[in-house]
Amino acid sequence: MTVGKHRSKVRKFKERNQDRMTENYDIPAPKKRKLSLQIDPAKFEKATDEEKKQADVMAESTTFFKDGMRKLLRNPLAIIAIVILCIVIATIIIAPHVVPYGYDEIITVNGVRDKRAANLSPFQFSDMEKQYMEESGEKLFPHIMGTDELCRDYFIRVVYGTRVSLLVGIFASLMVLIIGTVYGSISGYAGGRVDLIMMRIVDIIYSLPDLLIIILLSVVFKETMDFSRVPVIGKLGTNMVSMFIVFGLLYWVGMARLVRGQILTIKQNEYILAAQAIGAKPGRVIRKHIIPNCISVIIIMTAQEIPSAIFTESYLSFIGLGVQLPMPSLGSLANAARSGMQSYPWKLVFPAVMIILIVLAFNLLGDSMRDAFDPRLRQ
Repeated sequence: MTVGKHRSKVRKFKERNQDRMTENYDIPAPKKRKLSLQIDPAKFEKATDEEKKQADVMAESTTFFKDGMRKLLRNPLAIIAIVILCIVIATIIIAPHVVPYGYDEIITVNGVRDKRAANLSPFQFSDMEKQYMEESGEKLFPHIMGTDELCRDYFIRVVYGTRVSLLVGIFASLMVLIIGTVYGSISGYAGGRVDLIMMRIVDIIYSLPDLLIIILLSVVFKETMDFSRVPVIGKLGTNMVSMFIVFGLLYWVGMARLVRGQILTIKQNEYILAAQAIGAKPGRVIRKHIIPNCISVIIIMTAQEIPSAIFTESYLSFIGLGVQLPMPSLGSLANAARSGMQSYPWKLVFPAVMIILIVLAFNLLGDSMRDAFDPRLRQ
């Protein structure tokens, strides 16, 4: 028999067995023998297609971020926090384009300053505005939150104050994220004497009073530097510049310690040793293998740093170390409303409620992100 004929017979044999396997034979169930301890096969029924699908235990392919976001969106507290933040962000973006008043603009009617428009209640107009609307037949945009003592629309000042506080919180959290992650990664991965020296520097920074440094930097910058020509910083003032510098110098130490502790645990794993054995450089090991495995802690810490920075900016502005006038901030608005709290309580309520909403939303979001992204809290 030639090789070709042998291969042809083998092929035909395989095709014939394949046809037999694919055919749907109705094989009767075997009968139970008498005096046998086996279960009666006649009591079993064939599984339906739906029951077979339920028995499929294969999980859907996903990533760490997608799985965390899915769990985050199932948390009702996270949804409430996201909705509050979306409403606040949409308000501070859309309101300046809709409201015809400026944050430093004094209310005028026909080019004449309206001196009676000071400290108006919400949704009220002054006598001059009422007279103008009666004579011209035009409707003026309402003062949603009333006016302040200098006849400025209070709603637009609260909007700009919220914008300043929110941007300060986000900018500070980004500084903490970048500096703390880089510093903590180098310290934790290098170990030894390098880790010892870097952590002692962190201990020294922890002992520095942030409020005192902000005051000293503000005094020095007012005497030596002029930020008035800088596009954005010029409106905020030297106090905000010193605040940003303090955020960059002091507020990252907590993130650095947390990242260092995570890296000291992660670098003992076998895949880190395998990456080092094949010649991977320390920068690539940290960037590709270590940081992705502690990204949950970094995300949680960053989300919780935003309300802390917002609260810091608010109380610094409350004591007069915040943004430069006439640029408003939630803290400076609360400080200005403190003197007339008995006569005009709503002027203190609006900025205080805005601070509470923002800080509460970020705190709830940070706790929800910890529950969703932290592997140790997963069931």
